[in-house]
Amino acid sequence: MSKLDASIAAPPVAAARRKASTGAAPARRGRPPKAQAKAAGETRDLILDAAEDLFSKHGFYGVTIREVAREAGVDTALVHYYFGAKRDLFDAVFLRRAEVWNDERVAAIDRYVERVGDAMTLEGLLEAFLRPPFEWSLKGGPGWKHYAALVAQTNANPTFGGETMARYFDPAIRRLIELIARVLPDASEVDLYWGYHNLSGALTLTLGETGRLDRLSGGLARSGDLETAGDYMVRFAAAGFRAVVGMSPRR
Repeated sequence: MSKLDASIAAPPVAAARRKASTGAAPARRGRPPKAQAKAAGETRDLILDAAEDLFSKHGFYGVTIREVAREAGVDTALVHYYFGAKRDLFDAVFLRRAEVWNDERVAAIDRYVERVGDAMTLEGLLEAFLRPPFEWSLKGGPGWKHYAALVAQTNANPTFGGETMARYFDPAIRRLIELIARVLPDASEVDLYWGYHNLSGALTLTLGETGRLDRLSGGLARSGDLETAGDYMVRFAAAGFRAVVGMSPRR
């Protein structure tokens, strides 16, 4: 067992007894010092950042806990100590930024509806809903780029992607669909869900910035031009939602 393993596993009773035998006061119980808590939080973030980077490049099955530990510069036991098994680590990585994305998206469309009321448009709703993830990818730094690529991979993963996306993204998506239904009253629920399904694929592929668009267009369009991509997506998605209205009967 390594020194780190021992420090994690060893009970504090022995240390307290040693202090008592030398006449020292017993260890004080309670919360750890602020500096210690801060260091623990920084270590967790370091591990999450390393895992996010590796998962975004190699997928869930292409990454080991040992590789995450090496990338983060910590002992493997410390990764297990903070996060448990690899799937638990993956979920922690996924949740960390999902909360930010989805809270901001819901807040944005709610503010839009409050501002314009019954005058809301499909383009206005989609602009409000899509802008936060595009803004984070544009201005949030490398971590948000990695996260966008990770979401793109997960959205297309047939093993656990559907369950993971549903767990973290469905509440925000359902709020959007509820509002689109008000703008498109003739659309059936099936129409709306198919409309969002197509938007979801386009969104995650675009935010993944794979470079496919660059090669396909011979450089005429660039996958990293997210400002332009967002503008195109709003118009394309709005037209798509309108085009599928009536394809399935309302219940």
